[in-house]
This record gives sequence, structure tokens and C-alpha cells, in this order.
Amino acid sequence: MLKTALKPKWIAALLAALAIATGFVLLSGWQFGASETEPPVKIDKTEKPVALIEHQEVGKELLGIKADQIITMEGEFVPGTDQLISPRLNREQRGVWVVTEFKVEGADKDAGIAVVRGWQPEATKPAPAPEGELEITGRLLPSEGPEFRVDLRSPTLPTVASAQLANIWDSILYEGFVSAHEITTAKGEAVMQPGLELVHVGPQPQEGQINWLNVFYGLEWVLFAGFAIFLWYRMVRDDYQRDLDEIAERAAEAHHKGGNATQAGNSNE
Repeated sequence: MLKTALKPKWIAALLAALAIATGFVLLSGWQFGASETEPPVKIDKTEKPVALIEHQEVGKELLGIKADQIITMEGEFVPGTDQLISPRLNREQRGVWVVTEFKVEGADKDAGIAVVRGWQPEATKPAPAPEGELEITGRLLPSEGPEFRVDLRSPTLPTVASAQLANIWDSILYEGFVSAHEITTAKGEAVMQPGLELVHVGPQPQEGQINWLNVFYGLEWVLFAGFAIFLWYRMVRDDYQRDLDEIAERAAEAHHKGGNATQAGNSNE
């Protein structure tokens, strides 16, 4: 079969098959490369503080490329707007978040935003929100899905949903909420909140997503590459088989003619 494969036409066919297979493999590599997407926003960007009023617009949906960002904002807490959110864990201890409306200075429509100003172990009345002009640095997080209280007598809400809080506070709010990492006065002095611990939320895992459709296409191209080589092999084998069949036919014809000649000789005798 090697002699058949070394025929000029099959050598040329092999080179063509290898070229086609190489193209298929390159397409497969491209599909595999396109199957994994990077996170919407990389961590080196989300950890650089930006002003909220420059980062997000009032009344706009908080997109994935906007969420998880460390932001800064100035303004004042609105007295009497404390809401308790439970259950929330802090170092594996169950407790509640204290969420308060914060009027953002310079925001359109005099909008506010829900701020998690701390965690406490019990669903009791929290320390009053700090007064006066404040500056907050924290992480902007997407709004959680609203849920109704299972027990209407419960003093807590199950989720931080900006739409639900806007109704409760009768106020215009930014979409999403902020977990305060630092609260300072206009002079830069840290604000103390007795009984509350600040809630530090880290960046979201920076994991790419897999597009399985691209993976499937990549495997298809690999199969096509293998099929191109297999098709060349089958054509060479068929040609080799035809050569064997021709040899067998010539041998049979020669044997048949030899047999006839022998019979003729015997007849002459």
C-alpha cells in the first residue's frame, strides 16, 4: 500500500488534505479561544474609586459593567429611614443590615441611594444615622429581587430592593445600593456608629464564562480535520485494492490461457 501512497497524485492529494486539515484545526483553535469570555469589568478598574454621580445615572438600570465598582459620594443621611434587612451574616454570625437613605449631593432629581451603613447582631433599633455633610466610600451593588415579608409583624425586610425602598421612602433612588466601607465627615474624620460594624464587600470573583456552543463548534472542526485525512486514506486504499484486483485478474487470465494451451497440446498428441 505504501507504493500506492507514493504515487504523485496521492502525494499531491495528501498535501491538499493536510492543508485543509490545518485550516480546520486553526478554525477549531479560534472557536475554543472565543468560548471563554472575560469578566465584564476587571478588578483593577473596579477597585479605583469613582464619583457615583459620574459613574451612574438616576433612573438608569445598573448594568453589569457598572456594578461592583468602588464609588465615592457626598451628601446626608435622611433621618427616620432606617430599614433592617435579615438574615445577614457577618463572620458566620447571623444578624441584620441597617439600610438608610442617603441624599447624594449633585444628583439629578435630588435622588438618594440606599446605603448599608452597618451590621448588628439583633433586629433592634439601630444607632441613629450620622448627621450633617458626610462622605461615603463603598461598593456599588445591584439591587436584590424584592420579596414581601412572610411575617407582616417582622421589623425586617428580606432583601435590599431599590424599587421597594423607593416606595417605602417615597423618594427617587439610584438603582442598586451601596455597602459603606468608610463614612467620614466633611473634614475627613471617621464617623463612629455605636453597635454597628461596617460591611466590607469584596470584589466579585473574576471568572470568565464558557460559551458551550463555541466549544461544540471547535470539536466539529477537529472532526472535520480528521475526516480530511481519513478520506485521503480511503481513496489510497481503494486505489490499492483496485491494483490488487487488476493483478488478480491478470493472473487469472494468464492461468486460464495456460490451461487452454496445455489442453490443446494434449489433444494434438
